[in-house]
Amino acid sequence: MPNTIRVGVIGTGGIATSQHIPGYQALEDVEIVALCDVVPGRASAVAENVPGARAYVDFREMLARESLDAVSVTTPNFAHRDATVAALETGAHVLCEKPIAMNLDEGREMVQAARKANKLLQVGLHMRFETESQTLRRHVEAGELGEIYYGEATYMRRRGIPTWGVFTQSEFQGGGALIDIGVHALDRALWLMGNPKPATVLGATYAHFGKRTDVAAPRGLWDVEKFDVDDMGVALIRFENGATLILRACWAAHIEGNIVGTRIMGTHGGAFMSPLRIHKDMHGDMVDITPTGLVETRPHAAEIAHFIGCIRGEGECIVETEQVLDVQAILDAIYESGRTGDVVRLDR
Repeated sequence: MPNTIRVGVIGTGGIATSQHIPGYQALEDVEIVALCDVVPGRASAVAENVPGARAYVDFREMLARESLDAVSVTTPNFAHRDATVAALETGAHVLCEKPIAMNLDEGREMVQAARKANKLLQVGLHMRFETESQTLRRHVEAGELGEIYYGEATYMRRRGIPTWGVFTQSEFQGGGALIDIGVHALDRALWLMGNPKPATVLGATYAHFGKRTDVAAPRGLWDVEKFDVDDMGVALIRFENGATLILRACWAAHIEGNIVGTRIMGTHGGAFMSPLRIHKDMHGDMVDITPTGLVETRPHAAEIAHFIGCIRGEGECIVETEQVLDVQAILDAIYESGRTGDVVRLDR
């Protein structure tokens, strides 16, 4: 691996300009040399603030012309597979935004391509890199909570339907709130529970706000005509080890405010975040433990630094592809269960 890692970015929308590009620019011996976006002029405009970066509208041309060590794929979901596989086949490592793909089959293709190329494929599940997540994970790994048998994963917005991009169109995203923000809540809870293997899923999805013009929209009204995805998803997931997890995710609901939280319960202790509290019995008493002095991190920046560090051989990727495929399998199963009303059994 050369001393300077040459990076290309496919997709120059909001997540690229706010997180990926500055994340790479903050690292030593990392150079962004190419930017690509299918919207004419967008990559060129972004390149004005990325010295030395060349702009493209076709990612295949970019990959053919540039010698890249790493690529960020920050496109809408429908383009994840093709861009990722193409980048891997040129010998680049890939950091692909969440979710891994539109569905499990596409995700498997991407993982197989990474294995064939012997390159790293890391998926952008940045909530694993939050300070409290990292702290609680250490407590779990040390056995402080015992056997984890139950979890709750929540990411609910009172009113947060996206008004930009193609988030509300199934042909480009594969789903709505569940696949957009539910994926984060689901992944973090699974990771903190030790990534047990999912066995069955019972889920439901709803769309009670997306087609309406009579609801409060403080951030502006989304494109009601094109809205054809879920604005809420819920699920009960059972695992092979007997543990269970309840997932709730929505873009809009009549609730008191935005709610983002993870709860896990074990035989020797439980925990909730945020803020992080650990609950245990000690010496015959019930006690609450509050970690203090935690150093806050920017999770996206930490995620990108981890990606580059893994490329350099400085550690193993904590976002394992098998775990990511389990996340996608659960999401697919929730949508299937929502359509059929039946429990879906997972067998990968």
